Amino acid sequence: MNALILAAGLGTRLGSLTADCPKALVEVAGRTMLEYQIRRLSAAGFDRFVINIHHFAPKVRAFLADNSNFGLDIRLSDESGLLLDTGGGIRQAMRLFDNDEPVLVHNVDIFSSTDLKMLYEGHRKSGADATLLVASRSSSRYLYFDVNGMLCGWSNESTGRVRSPLAGFDKSRYTPYAFQGIHVVSRTLLPLLDSVPDRTFGITRFYLEHADRLKLRKVVVSSEGWVDAGKPETLSAAERMLASLGYE
Repeated sequence: MNALILAAGLGTRLGSLTADCPKALVEVAGRTMLEYQIRRLSAAGFDRFVINIHHFAPKVRAFLADNSNFGLDIRLSDESGLLLDTGGGIRQAMRLFDNDEPVLVHNVDIFSSTDLKMLYEGHRKSGADATLLVASRSSSRYLYFDVNGMLCGWSNESTGRVRSPLAGFDKSRYTPYAFQGIHVVSRTLLPLLDSVPDRTFGITRFYLEHADRLKLRKVVVSSEGWVDAGKPETLSAAERMLASLGYE
């Protein structure tokens, strides 16, 4: 099973913690975020990895080399020259997998108790172009899904901005969910990703621009057992969650 760990971000929300260290190497409960994600994904059965890098990229390379890639097939998608954002990063990284299997995409700073193997297998059986893990929780941004569980729109609650490829989109007719930073992408999306002229673009924007012709399904999970550890104030919550799940 293929897994892409998004670890290229600047980690600006973590402030001084990423002044001389990439976000991926910030420690939570005595281990780096990156090590935790690699070990957890490996335990779930994922055996082919790509990690995208940009901020302090040599430090990530050295960390993996010092740990002999944790004995796994790990390849690096180097964005040192230009940070490609999530869409551009996924497009570049997908080419490094040498098979046609789906790719689970996981933000390095997301800590979750979700059964990732079940998510991956469910996506494979669904025939969807992408499966997005979502939850019913408070957020400044929401994805909107129809009665069939397909993505139809997006809103920024802070600015009032709404996006959808559907004419006359009325968000009140759809169900809002917050994105959990984990999704599964089919390789069939690569030609459409290649059609985007920009080198740098976000995957959410891409999904929304093509939601009327793609099968972009949701899987809803509880907001419990999930932490965005990309902020100093949530690192302790991530540590508590790991302790409750029995991770050392």
